[in-house]
Amino acid sequence: MRIGREIQCDLLCINTKKIKILVGVLLLLFSWSKNGVTASIHEYKNQAFIPRFNSFFFHGGSEGLYASKVAETPKTSLKDDTNKPLNGKSFIRFQSITFRRPKEVANKQNEMQQSTGVVEAIIVEVKDRDKIGGAYMNSNALCCNHTLAKEGHCKLGEVIIRQDPNNPGWPKRLQTSFEGKNEEANMVTQTVEINKTGMYYLYFMFCDPELKGTLISGRTVWRNPEGYLPGKMAPLMTFYGFMSLAYLVLGLLWFLRFVQHWKDIIQLHYQITAVIGLGMCEMALWYFEYTNFNATGSRPMGITLWAVTFSAIKKTVSRLLLLVVSMGYGVMRPTLGGITSKLILLGVVYFVASEALELVEHLGNINDFAGKNRVFLVLPVALLDACFILWIFSSLSKTLEKLQVRRSMAKLELYRKFTNALAVSVLLSVAWIGYELYFNASDPLSELWRGAWIIPAFWTWLAYLLLVVICILLAPSNNPTRYAYETGDDDDEGVALTGAGVILAGDLASKAERKASIAADHVFALGEDLEENKRE
Repeated sequence: MRIGREIQCDLLCINTKKIKILVGVLLLLFSWSKNGVTASIHEYKNQAFIPRFNSFFFHGGSEGLYASKVAETPKTSLKDDTNKPLNGKSFIRFQSITFRRPKEVANKQNEMQQSTGVVEAIIVEVKDRDKIGGAYMNSNALCCNHTLAKEGHCKLGEVIIRQDPNNPGWPKRLQTSFEGKNEEANMVTQTVEINKTGMYYLYFMFCDPELKGTLISGRTVWRNPEGYLPGKMAPLMTFYGFMSLAYLVLGLLWFLRFVQHWKDIIQLHYQITAVIGLGMCEMALWYFEYTNFNATGSRPMGITLWAVTFSAIKKTVSRLLLLVVSMGYGVMRPTLGGITSKLILLGVVYFVASEALELVEHLGNINDFAGKNRVFLVLPVALLDACFILWIFSSLSKTLEKLQVRRSMAKLELYRKFTNALAVSVLLSVAWIGYELYFNASDPLSELWRGAWIIPAFWTWLAYLLLVVICILLAPSNNPTRYAYETGDDDDEGVALTGAGVILAGDLASKAERKASIAADHVFALGEDLEENKRE
């Protein structure tokens, strides 16, 4: 009980100073994310190599790539072909890649020697990862040593690669050599075409321990046949286009109903209308963001920021709509009394937390969007989601009890259907969370990348379905007494809930990581404390 009370105090009694701190953190996150936007163009800015076994390596990126749709060129790797037509081609292009070794290391070399150190770029499909290193020879070595070289397995000083007999030349090896006492070695600009669909990893590696301290700079460009969107994200562009049309159809139907019964409209109908509009804008912005991303290879900062903001606003007002409808607002009570300020404050806190998480997810490096740093932003959102869920069902329970006592059969039936819809959505959410956990645990290397888009798409689709249910249950009607307030229904007096304070609608579900972290003990304790607080 004490834990729940402390959480409730942190969420509902937070002062203005704390809100300012949260906003400041949000601005810092935006500034940090702005510097990290790379998308399908992977930037390397004087980054170091990491020692592993008997080698040093740097992870250059990983993305799902589809095979080229046009005839393959005679050579898999083409040099200085930046003006080559791109339509139908899938490739990884190396541009301005520079390796810089320490000055003291360079001074030790023979000035007349042509090669004084080699750095290799290794491109491997994840299914062929066992062909890198000496695993097939019962060895943990990644680089060839004297013993393996004498046995004829590899060449001394190079990364051990066992070629795929069914795909000659793969895994791909590209070498860049230091010359004499030069501190820098520049990789030739070249493009590696992809002729097989798969999840590809790029590693820069060297085996010479004297090159320790070498840094890499430059960039690589990854492209699919249809554009620059990574393979796991490409289907989402079509999905968001479809959802934009779905929201448009819902908006038109709702507008026709709204106009047909405009004399019987209540404030709740205006709020539902606003939420449908938010959903239309959100889906349209995401579609245009993905379209631009696909065409250029970089995320458009302006569109992405607007899409992220609309998404955070919609999630916030959706939860607030579910909450105030559960309390009977617009059907049983004309105001929410003194609790209005707490709802607005909770909405502000949730918006800030959700916006911060969305910024890190969508404005960071795309092949690192599931980084460990996200967990610090996921936890507050998950806790706030738990607060909303417990408060919603607690309010529904009270509302149903009041309706049963007053024998308001029409309203009772309405709220029973609403409760059933919420219960089904929660059960589906829990089941999908379990599937997400299984999916992520069984696919650590993203080998099932072609189906990964379904994970985020499910939550968007579930939110839309829940909004449709709300529109059906609370649709404008020529029978205004269906929503008439009952005298004495609510003894509380206070400030009426304004449309600007909390506009609302149906995005109950979040992503898997946000719900999986919620502890049951905290949730139930919070629910009991909220119940006691209302009675007091």
